[in-house]
Amino acid sequence: MASLELKGVKKIYPGGVVAVKDFNLTIDDREFIVLVGPSGCGKSTTLRMIAGLEDISEGELYIDGALVNGLCPKDRDIAMVFQNYALYPHMTVYDNMAFGLKLRKVPGDVIERRVRAAAEILGIEDLLPRKPRALSGGQRQRVALGRVIAREPRVFLMDEPLSNLDAKLRVQMRAEIAKLHNRLKTTFIYVTHDQTEAMTMGTRIVIMNGGEIQQIDAPKALYDRPVNMFVAGFIGSPQMNFLPGTVVEEDGVLQIRLPDGSVLGVSEERERKLKEGGYVGREVVAGIRPESLHESEVNPLTKRFSRLRSTVEVAELMGSETLLYSTLFGRQVVARVVPDTEKTVGDEAEFHVHWNRIHVFDKDTERNIL
Repeated sequence: MASLELKGVKKIYPGGVVAVKDFNLTIDDREFIVLVGPSGCGKSTTLRMIAGLEDISEGELYIDGALVNGLCPKDRDIAMVFQNYALYPHMTVYDNMAFGLKLRKVPGDVIERRVRAAAEILGIEDLLPRKPRALSGGQRQRVALGRVIAREPRVFLMDEPLSNLDAKLRVQMRAEIAKLHNRLKTTFIYVTHDQTEAMTMGTRIVIMNGGEIQQIDAPKALYDRPVNMFVAGFIGSPQMNFLPGTVVEEDGVLQIRLPDGSVLGVSEERERKLKEGGYVGREVVAGIRPESLHESEVNPLTKRFSRLRSTVEVAELMGSETLLYSTLFGRQVVARVVPDTEKTVGDEAEFHVHWNRIHVFDKDTERNIL
């Protein structure tokens, strides 16, 4: 078990290419931290700097309060699971799991105990005599996990370990890794580009873009209170709808007027923030998640909802839900509605959204005004 702290960590490659900029993060003992973001955002580079596989250009990395910038990987007591499993094809599963321990000259009886215990945790005891070529993708991934469990490291690092698996296996292995974290009670740092993996596995999520941290928060907080349009669009599938508008005040009430003349109401808290920020008369961007658009009136007793009207262009039945796609003043809008909706391509649709579900972003900075 271990805590980690990254202070002002940067990675600059030859030629002045900055892959990671001023990365600051404190990871508590036994946390499950997920680094997530699009390809090239610096998440894997950050993980490799923690592992010691990449040098830190600037900044400091502490493990349990000790500065480890100069320590080589084998002395950091960290184990890493890679995307491609990295199993030795000529060795049995048992020998693959024991190999790292043999290099460290761990006594044979200890190796036997650790490998058997790791295999039992993952349910792969019957696979120990086999070679990797006789295993499925999911079984190979379990062996790769078993190899690092047998090491009993202070920190587990995982670099997109599920990306080579099919959709069904990915769902299954997500649950297995989450259970593994609860059972081992060890610090996990997990890298993925899949926001579903991040939302379902992490105790805290670090969202990165362009080598910079955009937001660090619990999954629900990221969904409910994104700090900017990038986070709002990255978390959630389908992504949040963004609609341009202008803040107007009529009879003392603030609203967002859209290009077609329709208006969106805002909650009292957002209204106060808009007034304090001097946004009356200024252009903003309204954000509405697909699941916040309803075909029926939202709480009709209070009338605290707004209407959007459009023509359905695509209707996707997903089994448990239907996605309705349309275009409003040049912007694609997606609504997630009930599966038995009667709306189909070409139909006029009216969607309702509660004022509390409307986010408002600064047009220039893209920051969430609330």
